[in-house]
Amino acid sequence: MSISTLLPGAIGFGTAPLGNMFREIPDAEARATVEAAWDHGIRYFDTAPFYGAGLAELRLGEVLSQKPRDEYVLSSKVGRVILDEVEDPAARDMGEKGGLFAHGRPNTMVNDYSADATLRSIEDSLARLKTDRLDIVYVHDIAQDFYGDEWLAYFEAARTGAFRTLTRLKEEGVIAAWGVGVNRVEALETVLALDEPKPDAFLLAGRYTLLDHERALQRLLPSALERGVDIVVGGPYSSGILAGGTHFEYQPAKPEIIEKVGRMTDLATKHGIGIKSAALQFSLAHPAIAAVIPGATRPSRIAEDMVGLSEKIPAAFWDDLRAEGLIAAEAPVPAAA
Repeated sequence: MSISTLLPGAIGFGTAPLGNMFREIPDAEARATVEAAWDHGIRYFDTAPFYGAGLAELRLGEVLSQKPRDEYVLSSKVGRVILDEVEDPAARDMGEKGGLFAHGRPNTMVNDYSADATLRSIEDSLARLKTDRLDIVYVHDIAQDFYGDEWLAYFEAARTGAFRTLTRLKEEGVIAAWGVGVNRVEALETVLALDEPKPDAFLLAGRYTLLDHERALQRLLPSALERGVDIVVGGPYSSGILAGGTHFEYQPAKPEIIEKVGRMTDLATKHGIGIKSAALQFSLAHPAIAAVIPGATRPSRIAEDMVGLSEKIPAAFWDDLRAEGLIAAEAPVPAAA
């Protein structure tokens, strides 16, 4: 199915930061942020066991369990099972994302894409989220950034385990749709090449943004559009650097990235718009994109997202970005204001 018909609007709420990404976030602040998303009309919420070893799911569930279940769409992910045993979060092997959730729960996380683990992961997510169903389930992080040279082995485990299990759950009506959620384009190109049932959607984090979009633009997005696989863009602000933060790719931004963002911001200021608005609208402009899911840890950020979604951006701004080589010449941009 096309998840664009399932998703309630062009913007959702990504809960990765609520797993204590980068810093320790008080429970009250996390709850207020989810409530702010709801109050601003957001009705698509995405989460994962990986985010703080279940912390983001627990926090999201505390709020959404008080809302009418039929009024929102909920997605979570499989590929990691959270155990009762504990470990040092800072010592986890997370590939290129080492220390990402150092402030999360200390529960041990096991990477497992088998059929049995997929079912257990869904059951555990339902308990943490205090709900009776997930609408969309993504297979999480079967890519190079987490598993390095071993990523194809993990991919194969997911293909024969999680992919087939989720296909069956969809056929049985247990879930409405399933997909693959990663930070790398190559993994999704591999999925599209498979000669078996295709997922309904891809959740692609960080690879179709103002700062990084050319690889996805060249091959992935046209192929996904042709095959009817919708794409949800995660991380449209590139880990925060396009929203006034200091991180890019989940790490402190390097000088060349800071310089590039500075040039983009100067052009945005010249045209009287916010760079955050430009980042959000750019990620939505391609016809293959069904929605974007920015993350937030403060209620005020939700209001900023909604303003960014509707701010009028003059065509001359995009022309200037192209002229300075800051975006690909063929990248679609929003209709002129």
